[in-house]
Amino acid sequence: MTEDSGNSAGRAIPSGRLARLGVFGKLAGGVAGGVVAEGARRLANGERPKIGDLLLTPANATRVADQLSHLRGAAMKLGQMISMDAGDMLPPELATILARLRNNANHMPPQQLDRVLAAEWGKDWRRKFAHFQAHPVAAASIGQVHRARLPDGTELAIKVQYPGVMESIDADVDNVATLLRVSGMLPKSLDIAPLLDEAKKQLHEEADYLREAQMLARYGDLLADQSQFVVPALYSELTTPRVLAMSFVTGVPVETLETASQDVRDRVMHDLISLVLRELFDWRLMQTDPNFANYRWQSETEKLVLLDFGAARPLPAETGEGYRRLLTAALAGDRDAVREAAIAAGFLGEAAVLQHRALVDRMIDVILVELAKPGPFDFGDRAFVGVLREQGTEIARDRDTWHLPPIDTLFVQRKISGTALLAARLKARVDVRALIQHSFGEATL
Repeated sequence: MTEDSGNSAGRAIPSGRLARLGVFGKLAGGVAGGVVAEGARRLANGERPKIGDLLLTPANATRVADQLSHLRGAAMKLGQMISMDAGDMLPPELATILARLRNNANHMPPQQLDRVLAAEWGKDWRRKFAHFQAHPVAAASIGQVHRARLPDGTELAIKVQYPGVMESIDADVDNVATLLRVSGMLPKSLDIAPLLDEAKKQLHEEADYLREAQMLARYGDLLADQSQFVVPALYSELTTPRVLAMSFVTGVPVETLETASQDVRDRVMHDLISLVLRELFDWRLMQTDPNFANYRWQSETEKLVLLDFGAARPLPAETGEGYRRLLTAALAGDRDAVREAAIAAGFLGEAAVLQHRALVDRMIDVILVELAKPGPFDFGDRAFVGVLREQGTEIARDRDTWHLPPIDTLFVQRKISGTALLAARLKARVDVRALIQHSFGEATL
């Protein structure tokens, strides 16, 4: 949900269509200028650069990150999704730059904030509180969070949506897609229309704070008997479609666990991976945004705080069944069954398998070897990732075989990948095989 806003200064978020379009124009112009400058430099050095190499320079990545951060809303959210979803498959330099989108801390200045809250609560909104902290404690892509205290002493976290976010979603998504098309980063044969439509749908859902309030309450109920997790309590009296009020829950960034004992790190990731399995196979409901800022750690209670349920979504039964078949084949060490299950679930396109069967099988073998190792899986050992990146990059060069998995699978995989990234960050050791077997029940294996 949030990123620490620290000592950053406020910066008005462009809310009008023309204002936001102007930022996109500036972005496109800056990227184009960067391509020309970098191309000239490389030509002068006797190189013959490809357009992709010129587009993905650190300078251009910085331009994109800065401008999307200023726009906030859907534009920034898409950038965050790219940086999180790509995970270990991104070059380290580019991953570091794109991480700026998860850590950038621009927020609304006080005057803009006052206008938003007056529109939601009325001009005398300040009378509702004994104290309202004007400077946000956190800022994210769609809204920023303020700490407040009611007259009875109740401490609340108030998430306030940036102005114009809801109205700009469709145009922002289309503009980002246009930039990708014009840049040549996407092959013309790849039909991304279904993905764009789903991205718009999800972003509209995330911008509906009444819907998020329902999901927050639902997760609170589902995890009521799980003492290792803390979910904020909804405060419905102050919640509107653009303002979400909940109990203020203390905690520090989950990344601080890097210095915790191995036992604590292992237990936290054991609990989070178990949660993902319950979401996928038991509840058929998943919070699909694995941004690290959505987790906080309470060192005094040793509990994990779960935040931001705007991206929670129900899952069709066939999505879970596709993962069940895939994991069952993987646990059995059956390469052919894994490949066929991956195609059936939409993870792999048939064209990629036909053209690059040997590479695909090598990637599967790497994963099967890791999964077959006895005892806990060491997420801190990343040696195999380089092998997968090398094979995957070679397949990706064949743009004619690019393939989009089903939308629900994309969102589930986003959660799984993000959870694995956090486990790697914490260098956790978890017996994943045992967790999967327990989730399925021994009889199913």
